Amino acid sequence: MKENRSEYSRRKFLGTTAAGLVTAGFAGLSNGLSFAREAANTKGEIIHRQLGKTGLKVPVISHGSGGCNDANVIQAAYEMGARLFDTAANYQIGANEMLIGNVLKNMGVRDKAIILTKIYTPAQRRSDAPDKIGKKLETLLEGSLKRLRTDYVDILQIHDVSTTDIAGNSAIIDGMRRLKEQGKARFIGITTHANMAEVINSIAASGENWDVILTTFNFTFANDTGLLTAIENAGKKNIGILAMKTLAFGSQWPNPASRGNYGGAIVASALMKWVLQNKYISTVMPACNNLAQLNEDFAVAYNLEFTPEEKKLLSDNNIELSQGFCRQCSGCLASCPGGVDIPTLMRTHMYATRYRDFGLAHAAMGEIEKSRGLDICRSCNTCMAHCVNTVNIRDRIGDLKSIYA
Repeated sequence: MKENRSEYSRRKFLGTTAAGLVTAGFAGLSNGLSFAREAANTKGEIIHRQLGKTGLKVPVISHGSGGCNDANVIQAAYEMGARLFDTAANYQIGANEMLIGNVLKNMGVRDKAIILTKIYTPAQRRSDAPDKIGKKLETLLEGSLKRLRTDYVDILQIHDVSTTDIAGNSAIIDGMRRLKEQGKARFIGITTHANMAEVINSIAASGENWDVILTTFNFTFANDTGLLTAIENAGKKNIGILAMKTLAFGSQWPNPASRGNYGGAIVASALMKWVLQNKYISTVMPACNNLAQLNEDFAVAYNLEFTPEEKKLLSDNNIELSQGFCRQCSGCLASCPGGVDIPTLMRTHMYATRYRDFGLAHAAMGEIEKSRGLDICRSCNTCMAHCVNTVNIRDRIGDLKSIYA
C-alpha cells in the first residue's frame, strides 16, 4: 500500500521547549538540502502571481511555517524558491517568529524575503476599549519585530476574523494604518477561518483600508458559491488573496475502499493545484515541517497542469474527498442548546488530532469564551449538535473531552 499523506501529521507536535525550537538546526545545515538546490536548477521557472495591489509577486507555493521548528527547512524553502513565510506571534509561543527571523537574518536575505505575521487574536480583542487598541497593536507588533530580528514586516494581519465588524472598525483601521505609515508594516490585512464569505465581502466593501486577505480555501468548497463569489469580489477590487488549509486536514480522505490507489504526494499536489486554478488566489501556503514535505509541495510550483493521475483522483467517485472537513460555516450553532462555540472546537480538534500541533490547538481553545467552551460540553450527557454537512460533531467533542480531561 502506498503511503498516504493523510495518515500522518504535517504539523507534528514535538514537545520541545521554546528555546529548543529557536536553536534547532543552527549547528549546521544537513546534506538533505542538496535536493533544494537541484530542484531550483532542473525544474525550470517557478510560477509567480501578483498579490493584489501590493505590487508583490509571489511564488504560487509559499511556506506555511507555523509548525516548523527546523532551521534547515526554512533555509531549504528559501533556496528552493519560497519567498513568503507565514508565521504569527502566538505560533509556538513566539518561537516560530524567532526561528524565521534568525534564519533569514543569518542568510542575509531579509530584503528578498516576504514575512507575513499575525497579531491581535480574538482573545486579545475581546472587550478592548477603542482608545486602547492603537497602543495595543503597536505593542504587539514591537514584540513580533523583536522576535523576527527586523524593523518591519511585509504583511501584518489581524488574526482570525470571523465577524464582519472588524472591516470597518475605525480604531483598528487607524491603528493598523499608523503602523503602515511608520514603516513597520508594508501592507495590512486580516485572516479568516470561519464565515469566510461574509468576512471577505466586508473587507472588499472597505477595500481601500486593507491590502491582503488570508482565507481557508480547499476542494470542499467547490460548490460554495458564496465563498467563491466573495473571493472573486475581493480579487476584482485588487485585494491580494492567500489560501490556507488547502489540503483539508480534518477530512477523512481517501475513504478505506480506495486508500491504496493514490500516494500522498498525488493527493497533495492535486489539491493544491485545484486551489490554484482560481485566478484570484495568489499563493497557497501548506504547512511544511520537513524536507520531504517541502520537496513534495514545491513540485507544484513549476506546473499547474493536472497530471493524468491527479485528474483520476479528483474525478474518482470512490473517494469521498470532502467527508468530514469542518467548513466553519456555523450552521451547527442553532442545534446546540448550550450555545457552545462548536466551529472553534472543531478547529481545535483538527489541530490536535490531524496536525498533532497542540500549540495551535491550545491557541484555538483559548479563543473561546468561557461560557461557550468545552466545560459546557462536559456537563452535557447527550450531544444534540448537528452538522449541516458531514462532520460527526459528537465524536469529535468526545475526543476533545478525552484529550483535555
